[in-house]
Amino acid sequence: MYLLNPKKQSFDHLDAASKAIMEKTIAYFETRGKQKLKSDYHERIWYEDFITFLKENEIFSTLLTPSAYAQGNPNARWDTRRICDFNEILSFYNLSHWYTWQVSILGLGPIWMGTNETAKTKTAQLLKEGHIFAFGLSEKTHGADLYSSDMSLTPLGDGRYVADGGKYYIGNANKAGIVSTFGKNSETDDYVFFAVNPEHENYDLVQNVVDWEGYVAEYALNGYPVTDEDILSTGREAWDSALNTINVGKFNLGWASVGICTHAFYEALNHAAGRNLYGKWVTDFPHIRQMFVDAYTRLTAMKLFSLRAADYFRSASKDDRRYLLYNPMVKMKVPSQGETVINLLWDVIAAKGFEKDGYFEMAASDIRSLPKLEGTVHVNMALIIKFMANYFFNPGQFPVIPKRDDAACDEFLFRQGETKGLGKIQFHDFNLAYNSVDLPNVNTFKEQIGLLREMLAKATPNEDQSKNMDFLLYLGELFTLVAYGQLIIEKFNMDRFEEDLLEQIFDFMIRDFSESALKLYSKTDTSDIQMDYCQKMIKKPVTDKARFSRIWENQVMALKDVYVMNP
Repeated sequence: MYLLNPKKQSFDHLDAASKAIMEKTIAYFETRGKQKLKSDYHERIWYEDFITFLKENEIFSTLLTPSAYAQGNPNARWDTRRICDFNEILSFYNLSHWYTWQVSILGLGPIWMGTNETAKTKTAQLLKEGHIFAFGLSEKTHGADLYSSDMSLTPLGDGRYVADGGKYYIGNANKAGIVSTFGKNSETDDYVFFAVNPEHENYDLVQNVVDWEGYVAEYALNGYPVTDEDILSTGREAWDSALNTINVGKFNLGWASVGICTHAFYEALNHAAGRNLYGKWVTDFPHIRQMFVDAYTRLTAMKLFSLRAADYFRSASKDDRRYLLYNPMVKMKVPSQGETVINLLWDVIAAKGFEKDGYFEMAASDIRSLPKLEGTVHVNMALIIKFMANYFFNPGQFPVIPKRDDAACDEFLFRQGETKGLGKIQFHDFNLAYNSVDLPNVNTFKEQIGLLREMLAKATPNEDQSKNMDFLLYLGELFTLVAYGQLIIEKFNMDRFEEDLLEQIFDFMIRDFSESALKLYSKTDTSDIQMDYCQKMIKKPVTDKARFSRIWENQVMALKDVYVMNP
């Protein structure tokens, strides 16, 4: 089983020290219990006790310090596999607690990616002391539009500067040890990242812009003094640090969605399976079974894809940048699927989902935020579209990437290089995965892929269509479904899980592909020949009632009452 069960999870893929961190974190939340979790959530209480727990156990220091700056901690490294596990655990319990971890990762990115060794050594010490971090990028007027940053750094001579300007929607900026702040040199107009201390008198913490447990700050620098020791990067390096940091941080969002949906799934199933209406158990109604099977297979697919994408991320190099497709999919596609999972579960439990004592109330609200962090769906789709031509028509040769559960420091993440040339990135032939499986629904999906590829070759989007994001969103959704299925099949070939599960996953994949094809057909500027291809892409999954029943009995209902959070 791929779904996290905190009370039974073995974490056998981790070393002893990493396993201990996961178990201690689970124990922290289970000891606090659901009543305390929900009370603090409703009262919007800052999680000082959680920050203390992290400090006492040196968790951020161990998980977020590259080995080169470990300061004698033999377990300190930036290990993406265990970072994924920690993401999943935190979000399983409370997204606000995950958020302080997520934005600390973002705040650390420009530091570890920069060349300022003094700042790196200081950061390692701050981590050891239990500090959290913040990423001062977005602004109230411009959002995350880096080109338009109004934060200015004015040179005074002799390695001294003064910073002026405001930042908006910056998590942890109330308590961070360092706020990595992006701006421009007022004389040269060069980009710059510099370190800011929130305790300084020229740092104005304006407000918390959200009504939440977490703190998402608006802050202003008013004549804030900066020296060369605070400069993390300048020029092109600063620009690349901003985008490469988001490459690292955006990967966490899919895992957060997996964690939220898993807890919500347990709670919804336990409720429905114990409820009798009109003389029947709720879980005996056919439409309820369909909703649960859909929710389960979508959730499992979310995790399978994210696990396989992590292998590519950990194995990346300057010659293998395939992760730049898979990462934004973990950020965009997986959280969007998470919303679908929660919607399905909510349709099952109905008004129960609003109750103040349940986890689901949190899940229903928090799941909406994830596709909208680190760029909207539209921004990430615009990025993904750049890879489509090479993916379908110009594959490259790459070694097979193995499962990456090894205890290694993923150093490449901090030297990803320049963030350009995306259209030149190649991928291995997606047919290698699809042709390795001969199953009815996978074969139907392959027919849909063939029609999409033929449409792209014979009815290629014209110049106007290529500039129309409304058109490209649905074309891009078809493309992402192909890559999504590819990595799930690769994971199937590695782990050899049940064929029933793979087939049931492709049952919803076929339906999703058909839905996106219909939406593309309906766009005002879709041509007649493109409409014809879209009609042909609409297909029905192969029905197998026996397979559905096995999934229902052996995988979905088998999870009834296996997890309930401590009260």
